[in-house]
Amino acid sequence: MVDTVKSTRLSQWRERAGEVPPMLDEALQACASLSIPEAECCDVLDLLAMLGCDAQTQASALWFELARADSALWAARSSGLPAELQRLVAGQQAAEQVWALHARHAPPEGAAEGLRRLLLAIVRDLRVVFVLLTRQLARMRAAAAWPAQQSAELARLTRDIHAPLANRLGIWQLKWELEDLAFRYLQPDVYQRIAKLLDERRADREAFIRESLAELGQLLQAEGVHAELAGRPKHIYSIWKKMQRKALEFSDLYDIRAVRVLVDNVTDCYAALGVVHARWTHLPGEFDDYIARPKPNGYRSLHTAVLGPAGKTLEVQIRTRQMHRDNELGVAAHWRYKEGGSGDAEFEAKIAWMRKLLEPREDDSALAADLQTELLEDRVYLLTPKGEVFDLARGATVLDFAYLVHTEVGHRCRGAKVNGRIVPLTFQPHSGDRVEILTTKLGEPSRDWLSPHHGYLHTSRAKDKVRAWFRRIAHDANLVAGRSMLERELKRLALPAAELAKLPAHFHLQTHDELLVALALGEVSAGQIARVLQEAAQPQAPRPSPPPAVGPRAATVDRGALSIEGIGNLLTTLARCCQPLPGDPVRGFVTRGRGVSVHRADCASLARLARRDPERVIEVSWGSASAQAYEVEIELRSYDRKGLQKDVTAVISNAATPIIASTSRMFAATGEVEMRFTLRVRDFEQLSALLDKLQALPNVIDARRIGVG
Repeated sequence: MVDTVKSTRLSQWRERAGEVPPMLDEALQACASLSIPEAECCDVLDLLAMLGCDAQTQASALWFELARADSALWAARSSGLPAELQRLVAGQQAAEQVWALHARHAPPEGAAEGLRRLLLAIVRDLRVVFVLLTRQLARMRAAAAWPAQQSAELARLTRDIHAPLANRLGIWQLKWELEDLAFRYLQPDVYQRIAKLLDERRADREAFIRESLAELGQLLQAEGVHAELAGRPKHIYSIWKKMQRKALEFSDLYDIRAVRVLVDNVTDCYAALGVVHARWTHLPGEFDDYIARPKPNGYRSLHTAVLGPAGKTLEVQIRTRQMHRDNELGVAAHWRYKEGGSGDAEFEAKIAWMRKLLEPREDDSALAADLQTELLEDRVYLLTPKGEVFDLARGATVLDFAYLVHTEVGHRCRGAKVNGRIVPLTFQPHSGDRVEILTTKLGEPSRDWLSPHHGYLHTSRAKDKVRAWFRRIAHDANLVAGRSMLERELKRLALPAAELAKLPAHFHLQTHDELLVALALGEVSAGQIARVLQEAAQPQAPRPSPPPAVGPRAATVDRGALSIEGIGNLLTTLARCCQPLPGDPVRGFVTRGRGVSVHRADCASLARLARRDPERVIEVSWGSASAQAYEVEIELRSYDRKGLQKDVTAVISNAATPIIASTSRMFAATGEVEMRFTLRVRDFEQLSALLDKLQALPNVIDARRIGVG
C-alpha cells in the first residue's frame, strides 16, 4: 500500500497511499482537523501495513488518537462505527491502565511479567497488541528529540512491556529496534561506545563480508543451489547482551561478521550448510538447527560459525525465503484479518495459536513456576491497592484472592472492595479490577466457606487452607460441628437416619466420628450424605444381572447418560469419592485399565489427580438421559415483610426448580407467614442448595422439606 518514503502529515500519507478502504479513509478525514501527533500516526500506519494488518486495525489506531484528543467528538462519532472497530479502540484504551501502573509502580528490570500478563488479559482482540507495539516504536523513534528524563521513562516501559511481547510474538523487525532504542535512551554512554566500535571497523568488516559473499556465492552456484546472499546487520543491544552473558570484549565476538543465505526449500538449506562446512572449518559448539527444532515462538533457521577467509570468524545463517519472511514478521506473517467477521474454525484456531505464543515460557525467569501450564484465557489478573498483580483461575472470588495474598489475610477477611465499591465475598472479579481486602484483627474462617452451595471459594488452594485451619482446632469441636450439620440436614430434608451406620464405608472412612469430622472440614458435603440416604431409603427395582465388574468398586455409567469429548467407546465409571449425579458439573479422568472415571468438577480427589497428571483430565457432560426429576414439598416460615413472596419465588426460579403448586397463610398474632411449595428438583443436593439460599433471605426463620409418609 505504501512505499518507503516517510510522511509527517496524514494528508501526505493519504496522498502517497493512493486508494484506501472506506473505513480507513473515514478515520483519516475525522483526524484531519485535530491536534494529534501526525508524524507518529503516519509511522504507525506504515508499520501496521508492513505487518500485514487490515484496514480496520489501521483505522482503530487513528480513532484511538482522536478519542484521546477530543473525547466529546469520539463519544459523538463512535456509536456510528462498527462494533468490532469500537472494541479495537476500547482495547487500546484499556491498555492505558497498564502504562499508568508501570509509571506509578515502576518494577525492577526483569520483574514486569505480571503487567505483561495483565495487558494480554484485558486486551481481548490480539490485533490491539500489534497497534500497541507499532505505536510504541513510533514514539520511541520520535523520543530522540524529547528531554532525557521523558525518553528514559518511555524506554523503561518499552524494555519491560513492549520488547518482551515483540519477542514472544517473534516480530523481529519490531523487537530489535525497540530493544536498541530502549538501550540507547537508558544507557547512552554504553550504546555510543559500542556504536563507535562498530563504526570504526565498518570498512574492514564490509570488505570481509564482500569477499565471503563472493566466494560462497560461487561455491553454491557450482553445487546448483540457487541462493540470495547478504550481510546480516548486527544490533547494538544484542551485542551488549552477548558481551555481558559471555564476559567477552567487543574484539572477541565472532558474530560481528555475519552473512545470511536464503534458498528455495529445506533441502537446499542443508545442501548450503554442507557447502559452508566443506569450505571453512566449523567452530565446535557453534551450530544450532532451528529448522528441526524451532524456537518456541516459531523461529526457524540454521546457524553455524566457521573460520572464514583469512582465518577470521564468520557467522552464517541459512533459511528458506518463507522462513525469513516468517522470522522477520513473526505471527503477523501468518495472520490475515477478515473484513466483517471471524466465525470460521481456521480463524479461531489461529487465535488460539497466537495466544499460545503469548503465554509465558518455562525459560522466562519472571514466571512463577506454578503457572507454567495455565492458559491465559483461564485466569484473571487482579491488582492490589499497591498496584501488585496477582492472577487466579477464572471464576475465583474475592475471598480466593484474599487467601492468595496471604493465608492470614484470608482467615481474617470480612469484606472486600472492588474498584472502590463494597462487594460480597462471593463476588467474582474480572481482569484489571483493583481488589482491597477488609480484615479484622482477630478473625477466623467460617465453615460455610467450604460449602459449594454458598459459593465463597472456588480454588482448591484456598479451600485447603480453610480445612487446615479447622484441622488445627480441637477434634471434639469438629465432632460437634459435624454432628450439628448432619442433624440439621437430615431434619430440613426430612430424610431417614436408619442407614447412618453404612455411611462411613460409603465414603471410605472407618468410623462415624471420622465421617462427622470430614463433614465439618468440608471433605464430604451434607448434600452428598443426603443423597446417599435418600437412595438407600428408596426400594430397589429389580434389574438384570450386570456383566462382570472391571474394578472392585466401579459403578458403570449408562453410555446414553454421558457424552465424552474426543473419546471412543471407553468404559466409564462414576467415582466413589464424590458420587456425581446427573446434572452435577463433572469432569473425567482417564485411569490405567479402568476407562474414564467421572468426578464432580469440584471433587478434591480429582484436583489432586489433575495436579499430578493434568493431561489425563478430559471434558465430559451429561446427555439426554439426565432428564429424571423428583417432586418434593418444602415449607418456609418467615416474619412477614414487603416483597417476601416475590423474593422467595425469584430464588426458586433462579435455582431452575419448577413450581408445581404453592400455598401460603398468615398468622396475624405472631406476624409470621408459612409458605408451602411443591417443586420438581433434579436431586437432593440441588434441593439442599435451594434451602440454603431460601434460609439466607431476610426475615426467613426456617426452610425445610416436609417429611414423607
